[in-house]
Amino acid sequence: MRQYRFHPGWRYPAGAKKGGRGINFSIFSRHATSVELLLYERSDSPEPFQVIGLDPEINRTFFFWHVFVEELPVGTHYTWRVDGPDETCRSGFRFNRNIELLDPAARSVTTGLWDRRKAQERQKKNEYVPSMRARVVDPAYDWEGDRPLNHPPENTIIYELHAGGFTKHLSSGVIHPGTFAGLVEKIPYLKGLGITDIELLPVMAFDEQDVPEGTAGLGLKNYWGYSTHSFFSPHPGYCTDPENGNHLAEFRDMVKAFHRAGIGVILDVVFNHTAEGGADGPMINFKGTDNITFYHLDPLDRCIYRDYSGCGNTVNCNHPLTARFIISALEYWVREMHVDGFRFDLASAMARGEDGNPMRHAPVLWSIEFSEVLLHTGIIAEAWDAAGLYQVGDFPGFRWMEWNGRYRDSIRSFVRGDKGLIRQVADALAGSSDLYQAQGRLPINSINFITCHDGFTLYDQVSYNGKHNEVNGEENRDGASGNLSWNCGVEGDPAEPGIFSLRLKQAKNFMSILLLSQGVPMLLMGDEALRTQRGNNNCYCQDNEMSWFDWELPEKNREMLRFTRELIAFRRRHPGLMRARFLTGRLSAVRGIPDISWHGPALNAPDWDDPGAQALAFTLSAAEDKEEDLHVILNMSDSSVEMQVPEIPGRKWHCALDTGNPSPADIIAPVEQPLFRGNSYRISPRSVAVLESR
Repeated sequence: MRQYRFHPGWRYPAGAKKGGRGINFSIFSRHATSVELLLYERSDSPEPFQVIGLDPEINRTFFFWHVFVEELPVGTHYTWRVDGPDETCRSGFRFNRNIELLDPAARSVTTGLWDRRKAQERQKKNEYVPSMRARVVDPAYDWEGDRPLNHPPENTIIYELHAGGFTKHLSSGVIHPGTFAGLVEKIPYLKGLGITDIELLPVMAFDEQDVPEGTAGLGLKNYWGYSTHSFFSPHPGYCTDPENGNHLAEFRDMVKAFHRAGIGVILDVVFNHTAEGGADGPMINFKGTDNITFYHLDPLDRCIYRDYSGCGNTVNCNHPLTARFIISALEYWVREMHVDGFRFDLASAMARGEDGNPMRHAPVLWSIEFSEVLLHTGIIAEAWDAAGLYQVGDFPGFRWMEWNGRYRDSIRSFVRGDKGLIRQVADALAGSSDLYQAQGRLPINSINFITCHDGFTLYDQVSYNGKHNEVNGEENRDGASGNLSWNCGVEGDPAEPGIFSLRLKQAKNFMSILLLSQGVPMLLMGDEALRTQRGNNNCYCQDNEMSWFDWELPEKNREMLRFTRELIAFRRRHPGLMRARFLTGRLSAVRGIPDISWHGPALNAPDWDDPGAQALAFTLSAAEDKEEDLHVILNMSDSSVEMQVPEIPGRKWHCALDTGNPSPADIIAPVEQPLFRGNSYRISPRSVAVLESR
């Protein structure tokens, strides 16, 4: 093949950049002594058609190695080979010229030649190891005027879903199941549901082969995607034609389609660890270019990776270069891919300094908060890590929203019937002011959720007392043991219709409380249709029908789907449920009553300190003139409770919702709501009721 001419090129930007009449390549490696660029015709070419050795005197500027290859076409595949000192345990270097490396800034990745376990075996023997390959891409794309939507946080309703699992089931009926294109075909369903944003489990390129040995032996793979190796490339497994490098176009087409439907796109991102694992993990990119910069290493034995992620390694996020890499990646996904927000997996690991200790002013986190490119982008933290750092309510920064684990635990305990939680539940309903208000933060800092990908689905939350993860190949040791769940009397499939009816009511209770709470609600894929994982609360490796969305469920469980749709519509027509500021208890300018007042069975007398209390009510004033006031009643006891109802001068109460009623009386449209008569409401056991005033 043709041998291309080249000249020194430039150190910025990192990766492969089309410009002028050729391609500029740049990679960072501070301690490398030699660097080679390998060019391939195809993703599966057995040999490079050209190897370009970089001269440290002319192809290195500071610690960036760079070269411009003249007239090199888009579509060329490439890898790097980097050599340097071999002093692993003393200095932390892991240079090895026998191992081809993937570009850390690759925009498009192919994985056809990758075999993780063979790579690890050959690496131990110091044999040649082929790599995944990057592909040179043309960044041009016609966005047709599209911009990120950036919904106001207080108006946001998030739906967490798996980009592949949402359409992989045979019943999905899409043309391209398991892909970004397949998601586009399901936009009408999501729009009909009423959510405002989808949150995609990791879609940056990840290693599907990164699972424990026993799990791999069962033919299972990494399904969730928390094993990123390429932070600038969409995952090839979600593309219809990954070998031809259409990653960027297919992802952008998806984003543009969702934006046209008024739905934002949030990405779950993993910057706490990478697919390279610990000391025995494969060298993919960062280990072979600058191991001591990118990872936390034990200062006494640099063969050892400090592990705050539970995945073998931890990214050294607050090293200046690593922090800049992370910021660049995030800004790229906003600027070039138009995403609306990010959820950061195990974000507390990113708060650790280079010595591993938590930092109050972690540079990378504050840089994300203050980035002008990310100014209107949602940033959500999973505010804990795997080494015991728990920062819910105290995550560094002010704009950061948090997955509110305390909200989840309080509501799960309350709905299953635990007693004496009235004060906790009120705090949760009011936007967790006990966590956020004293710091000057807002209700919108709280992402409220009952379920997420990590744990039981909503139906399993009311169907299982314990996890059932045996099929994962780890003898049921994996996954959380404390789920605060209740099986309604029978473990697993119900023996009689009465059990299912109770579970359905409990699912409605959970969904009602979630969407009646101040803060930002998040639903899990399929909860609106009672999707089950058969008690598996850690389906990270189950790329099969156990995890996929079964598209027969919306019809099978249409009662739950209808209830959820109507409940979302109810929330969206009530600005009083979506406040940007905390409730005060002071008189509302709209109606002349307190913006919120709390009750027990008697008005204005909540059972804050009663260890046996299981009932709570609150009256919420409208936030706008044309809005109805709300009176919400919660009873999670096994007995009916008579709850007093307040009077609002000039207005009458109407029955909007009662999970104790059969469908369609469980939730009623405004024009059909019956007038409520009387001064008390008898709420049935384990039920949620809502009255609207007009």
